Amino acid sequence: MNLEVVDCDFTICKIDNIDKIDLTQKFIFLSKTSDEISLVCESSSIPPNIIESEPGWKAIKISDTLDFSIVGVLSKISAILASADISIFVISTYNTDYILMKSENLDKGIHVLKHNGIKIIIPL
Repeated sequence: MNLEVVDCDFTICKIDNIDKIDLTQKFIFLSKTSDEISLVCESSSIPPNIIESEPGWKAIKISDTLDFSIVGVLSKISAILASADISIFVISTYNTDYILMKSENLDKGIHVLKHNGIKIIIPL
């Protein structure tokens, strides 16, 4: 399993509607339920219609495309990070998963993952 640090800062938001979301941005993760609309976006692209936000997140991407039959990938990563007292926020796309952690925990997270045999690519 290979992981890659995503080279940008993220903010997790609760928004009142999707009208002002700039879908041309490189990273937009949007979810909607009957209770709320959540958005994870680059911190430089926060829309004006936020209700609440939590800035200061970094992301690590699982570089490999994950087949739906693969079991335990997130469980393994989250267990390693939990053992180091690192809280995570996970986003899944069709092909892969993104593990977000607070910016101040990124170096520690990289260290414990590498220590547990997981290869991590860090952009220059």
